Amino acid sequence: MQLSVSSGSDDELEELRILAPAGYFIGLHIRFASPLMIYQTYDLRWVEHYTANAYALRDPATIWGMANTGVIRWSDPSFADPHRILPEAATFGLQYGVTVACGPSSSRSIAGFSRSDREFEVNEIRLVQACVERMHARFALPASLTQAQLEALRCLARGDRHSDAATRLGISESAFKARIVSARERLSARTTAEAIRRARDHRLI
Repeated sequence: MQLSVSSGSDDELEELRILAPAGYFIGLHIRFASPLMIYQTYDLRWVEHYTANAYALRDPATIWGMANTGVIRWSDPSFADPHRILPEAATFGLQYGVTVACGPSSSRSIAGFSRSDREFEVNEIRLVQACVERMHARFALPASLTQAQLEALRCLARGDRHSDAATRLGISESAFKARIVSARERLSARTTAEAIRRARDHRLI
């Protein structure tokens, strides 16, 4: 998984920041090896080290999360780390952690949460797991959009203006805008650009 930063629900992310003071990574709906959305607060020095050493495919959290659902502590003997990435992470403050994975293999969400002071308590593990599961459900994409929605998004993805796209489709500009609004709502996108990106990421357009 790549490491980058995205915004999200302030209250939820603030709760996670408190629960995981050494940082967290959440990749939602991983399809075709790429997450739909990413939330990340790890130390940027670790992010740079992780990226420079191409740890994505060797990351024990990724490997475990793609093969399992549920939650596991990084200290669990069954949490395999054959490439010894966790000891390196510990030098950047990621001393203790848990990995959470949920969803079908075709659209899996995987998250890691870390502390530098102690192991996560059972109630804390339940809280982070519940949070990931809520986020996974909230950002789930529909299997498809309507033909009208797809046509409207394709026009904008090509660079058409609203008026030009409406003319191309033989509808009024207000009807075209209504299609875009409904497509954004169905994709849980805040902007049209985000809706186009999500539709492309999931190969809907």
